Amino acid sequence: METCEAGSSGTNECIFGDLMKIATTGASSNTASKDNYKITGVEASHKMAEYDLERMDMYKPIIMNVARAKMLDPAVIAGIISRETRGGTRASGLVDGWGDEGNAFGLMQVDQRYHDPKGDWDSEEHIHQATDILIRFIKRIQNKFPDWSKEDHFKGGIAAYNAGPGNVCSHAEMDCKTTGADYANDVVARAQFFQRNGYTL
Repeated sequence: METCEAGSSGTNECIFGDLMKIATTGASSNTASKDNYKITGVEASHKMAEYDLERMDMYKPIIMNVARAKMLDPAVIAGIISRETRGGTRASGLVDGWGDEGNAFGLMQVDQRYHDPKGDWDSEEHIHQATDILIRFIKRIQNKFPDWSKEDHFKGGIAAYNAGPGNVCSHAEMDCKTTGADYANDVVARAQFFQRNGYTL
């Protein structure tokens, strides 16, 4: 069974790799500018995650339930929710739980063109489904790039969650075809903030 164990740094290292060891450049100027930030990179990602933290804490119990069940770092789930829907706010463009011009559903934006969305938009069932999709993509990246490290597979799976496994081209160009050309880097940076703020198994 997949487990998370306390690493030497005191953080939890899950079977998919240690989130805090993943190198990240953070948010692009395009992503950061949506919040009117004049900063970019990891600092901008952390600022956006900090802004979302209070809203995210409303969903923390169900995020933690799913993370324990799937043995996946809860901070990554929080990072995706922050990036996709800013913690489920209308400011992200959500209308009755739907975003991306009506194509994507829920806190983690499951795309109905490729998946059959489950549960209410802000439910534990929804987060279970989206997390299963993420895990499948991590495993696809493991198979596609067997020589990569666990952390690179983890980051590549996050990129695939946005763009599909076929659009994860290389280690150096992880985000070349993701939204904003920064999706995995931004999510990882946000997730690292969330892990430092209580989202850990």
